[in-house]
Amino acid sequence: MVPDKRVDESSALASDAGVSTIEVVLLAPLLVFMMLLIVAFGILTDANGTVSNAASDAARAGSLQRDEPDALAAAQTAADADLASTCAGTPVVAPAADSDFTAGGLFAITVTCEAKAFGVLGVNADKTITEQAAAPLDPYRRTGQ
Repeated sequence: MVPDKRVDESSALASDAGVSTIEVVLLAPLLVFMMLLIVAFGILTDANGTVSNAASDAARAGSLQRDEPDALAAAQTAADADLASTCAGTPVVAPAADSDFTAGGLFAITVTCEAKAFGVLGVNADKTITEQAAAPLDPYRRTGQ
């Protein structure tokens, strides 16, 4: 007679009991962290685009003014309006080194913003984003110089 080699099903199920619970407990926080990390990098990418657009808007607003102090004030106002919800504080607008505020020149500025991209992860790490933009000045208009 051949001995019966069947495994008792109740003992096989008992050894696997709770394994799926342990897997969920170990993997769920890792998956949530990975999703939050993807969201944080998405926020950072959006902030980069927003600062770039704000620099272009600020350069254009400044290029429409008659003198350089008014141009910087208009550029700061435009950058403040564009970056109100993106920057941790007030964005910094400064003239770029190659800016030439004369008729036919270029009004070039640099916009710097401290973006809070990783706040969604509970980390207080600001990312400094700096963008430069330029807009041409009309060669036939009268400037303050």
